[in-house]
Order: sequence, then C-alpha cells, then structure tokens
Amino acid sequence: MKILVATEKAFAPAAIKLIREVTDAAGHQLALLENYKDVSELLAAVADADAMIVRSDLVTAQVLDAAKKLRIVVRAGAGYDNLDLPACTAHKVVAMNTPGQNSNAVAELAFEMMLYQARGGFSGKSGSELRGKTLGLHAFGNVGKYMAEIAKGFGMDVYAFDPFVTEDVMKKSGVKVCKSVDELYSACQYVSLHMPANDKTKKSINYELLKKMPKEAVLVNTARKEVIDEEGLLKIFGERPDFRYLSDVEPDCKAVFEEKYKGKFIFTAKKMGAQTEEANINAGVAAARQIVDYFKTGNEKFKLNK
Repeated sequence: MKILVATEKAFAPAAIKLIREVTDAAGHQLALLENYKDVSELLAAVADADAMIVRSDLVTAQVLDAAKKLRIVVRAGAGYDNLDLPACTAHKVVAMNTPGQNSNAVAELAFEMMLYQARGGFSGKSGSELRGKTLGLHAFGNVGKYMAEIAKGFGMDVYAFDPFVTEDVMKKSGVKVCKSVDELYSACQYVSLHMPANDKTKKSINYELLKKMPKEAVLVNTARKEVIDEEGLLKIFGERPDFRYLSDVEPDCKAVFEEKYKGKFIFTAKKMGAQTEEANINAGVAAARQIVDYFKTGNEKFKLNK
C-alpha cells in the first residue's frame, strides 16, 4: 500500500524517520509531499495513494475526487475540522484523528500564556500569581486532564464542566464538577476552552456567558476561534477594563484588539498548541500506526465519519 504524508507544514525530520520505520516494517511504501504551495500538487500526489496522513491540510471533496484509490486519511492531531467528513463518507474513505497525542503540548501552552499575562508580559511592573486562583476547564478531554494536573502544581482551585464526561472521571482528576456552564463561568477567574468547533459549539462562548465571570477575568482559548462569539467578546471588553483574552488562534477582530485593547490580550502568531517536537513525533507516528493497523486488522477505533 502507498501511504502519502501530505503536509504544507512539514513534520520534523525525527518524526518522518519514525513514521518511515512504522510503514517500512509493515511492508508499505511511504511517499512525502512536504511544504507544498498549491492544491494542484496535492491533487497529483494523492492520485495513487491508498492512505494519507495530513496535519492542518484541507481534505476536501476536490481532493477526494482526485484520490481514486484512497481508503483512509488520518489527521495527525486532535482537531479535524480540516477534514470534510461527509465527503469522506461519500467517497468511502475512513477518516480518523489521533486524539491525545498533542494534549500535553496544548496544556503547557495554555499555562505559558497564563503566566505571561499574569506577569504583565514581563514589563517590569507588578503582576499577579496563579496560586490560589480559580481555573475553569470548559470540556474535560485529554487536554483538560493535563490542565488539571499542571494546575495542581500551581496550587490553583480547579473546576470543570463537560456534559459528555462522568463526574467520577473528573473527580478522580481532583477537580470540582460544575453542573452547568453558567456555574463554571461564575466561579472561575480563568476559564480555558477545550471543545471542538461544531454546530453546537460555534459562537457558544458569548456575551451572556462571559459577563458572568468574576473580576480580573481571563479567557484562554487553545481550541478554535469559531467557538467564540466575537461580537459578544468585543462587547465585554468594551464594558470591562479588567477582562483579558489569551488565544492560540487570532480572532477575526484582531485589528480591533490591537487598536483598542493593547496589553489585554495575547494572540500567537500562528496556531502553536501542537508545535513541540514531542507532539510532532507522537501525532505522526500514531497516525502511521493507525493506518498500518487498519490495513492489517480493519481497526476503526478512531473513525470520525459514519
């Protein structure tokens, strides 16, 4: 089988080395399309591929039309909004992600932004500490668990809300379980977002929710920009000089923040959550192993489409 690694943003060489070891050991052919500049390059490369590994690359109906032999595509990472799942189903292509492989990297980035903000960007002025502060985790998946673990080391009081995770699971991680999203936002100075962007979550972080946060509120977003109602976010910033927004993805209203709210936000230059050597390797190798296992046993454990 031919396995194509198609990445506009290439994996680290160490990751490719390990991916190749996995595919070679299973008797498959590995092909690389790295740092490509135009979708036409992807369309040509995928034409004879049986499987494909991508990162943030768009897997659209056009790509799938060109992929006549494709049976499986794996997104090396947790977020999968770059995969057109209905189109994958229509083309009889199994779509998977690699949940958990980037989780620690994302959690550490959230704390890095929180610390930088708490110390005023190292401006030399007096800042604040995380110890004793309340941290709310909106969604308690793999990243949320790492967040809770790190927060304990800082001596933070951790709350969580996730209607899809049992209380027992959350309590085992030492967090206080909130019964509603309103309870979470009302209780926590820091709220960190960890949900996917879908029809239910898009623009769900709105003005009515944000205004419930206590004084010196800090919203941390290492999820997707689409979950934020930016009109509501700007409204709360207009009303509350104490509010801060830290995000691993620039909002569409970035220009307004730069004009009006300097010192009250942190936006990374590009999405950095999974940008560590360790996460890069973990996600790529997991994707390769999932493909090999799928061809060998038909295992569809991480299948995303119906």
